[in-house]
Amino acid sequence: MRPPWAVFLAAATIAALFAEPVLSSSAILPVGDPQPGAPEQLVGLFVQGCMPFVGQPAALRSWAARNGLPVLAQPATDAFLHGAPGRAFDASVPGVRLVLASSDDGLCAGIVDKAESAAIATALEAGLRQAGVAFRLAIDRDDTAAKALHFREYLATRAGRSWRILAATVHDLSGGQAMLTAAPE
Repeated sequence: MRPPWAVFLAAATIAALFAEPVLSSSAILPVGDPQPGAPEQLVGLFVQGCMPFVGQPAALRSWAARNGLPVLAQPATDAFLHGAPGRAFDASVPGVRLVLASSDDGLCAGIVDKAESAAIATALEAGLRQAGVAFRLAIDRDDTAAKALHFREYLATRAGRSWRILAATVHDLSGGQAMLTAAPE
């Protein structure tokens, strides 16, 4: 059985998603330079913009509109959603390029183009604790086909709601792409 977030995983890496024309804001950072604060920005976007709206794409999209997140053009949306129907939003902040992706089936993801894998895991776990979410790590492994990808899957609950959370990161000593995806449990 394919995991529910497979719709968000494009080809072998997440890297192809951050082609220059995809995002309209923020300057391109030099290759190899980590984005200061990127893990925390990604987790903040994910906890505020994804988790409350899992299974409710209309509510997520209303939240994005209220917060002034521009909708990405269709070619970029198609890339981020790997062709599935839905919408993607540019959630970039100064110095950190972020995308919030919302598929029509209710899955959502926060994506950053440059962050270090261990820092993402640390920030995610801290952010979940701060939000009062109970969680446990269920899977921690490299992708069997694409060795550059690493997955950490969490089972999480809060106030009667349950989620599967996937942290997918690209291995790179200087940091790589990262994606946090939420699906209902």
